[in-house]
Amino acid sequence: MTSTQRSLVGARGRDIVYDVHRPDSPAVGVIALVHGLGEHAGRYGHVIQRFTDAGYVVVAPDHAGHGRSDGSLPDVTDFGDFVADLHRVIGSVERDDLPLYVVGHSMGGAIALTYTLDHPDEVTGLVLSGPALVPGEDLSPLMIKLAPLLGRVAPRLPAAALPSSALSRDPAVVAAYDADPLVWHGKIPAGLGGSLLAAMAEFPKRLHTLRVPVLALHGGRDALANAEGTRMVGELAGGDDVTTQVYPELFHEIFNEPERDEVLDEVMEWLDSH
Repeated sequence: MTSTQRSLVGARGRDIVYDVHRPDSPAVGVIALVHGLGEHAGRYGHVIQRFTDAGYVVVAPDHAGHGRSDGSLPDVTDFGDFVADLHRVIGSVERDDLPLYVVGHSMGGAIALTYTLDHPDEVTGLVLSGPALVPGEDLSPLMIKLAPLLGRVAPRLPAAALPSSALSRDPAVVAAYDADPLVWHGKIPAGLGGSLLAAMAEFPKRLHTLRVPVLALHGGRDALANAEGTRMVGELAGGDDVTTQVYPELFHEIFNEPERDEVLDEVMEWLDSH
């Protein structure tokens, strides 16, 4: 694998840093790897290795306000910025007519789904890992309704927390996350949280237009992203090639659970068949 770091100017003038990983063998496809809220693409080294070993070019950006890219999380108040930036990053990569697959985790799943709905002719297949597509069960209907308004009035107000203990049953994964200086360890700002909830509200209305092949995977004990989002994709997607899988005992980061190899084997089998 050969890796290069690049950057470009994003939708709001922010510097968006991303990596392009190329396989040593002839490329069979391009994968856009879309990370989740508060983290960064550098946490996916073992996933990227599996993809490049199989011949895929992997483009992996750090979202605005995340990792190596400009800003901090409270600076980002519009979920749509992530989608626009991803479109610019994908457009900057030399694809040579290779098929494009979008792989998104958690909030990255919401970004990946929105991107695919916005650009259906560009995407060959969509893979979702613990996607954050519906509000958590701990949010009341009133809070869901008021959150976008609160986000506009007080966008930098610290709101919900993301407990690292809910990420994985592997203590080494949790310890590495807690010690990672590129991870956002504060609460989710109200601006971004409200904008994400507003985006979630649109998915039930739009999923009937989703016709590309989809693989949606979720941990049954995911306390950070509601597994009903994955079930919703299976029920409402308009295409006839939709596979969903809920692993009963797995936490949120299914690529970082003790069973990670089994999960990645399923992803690789799906990619190879598509």
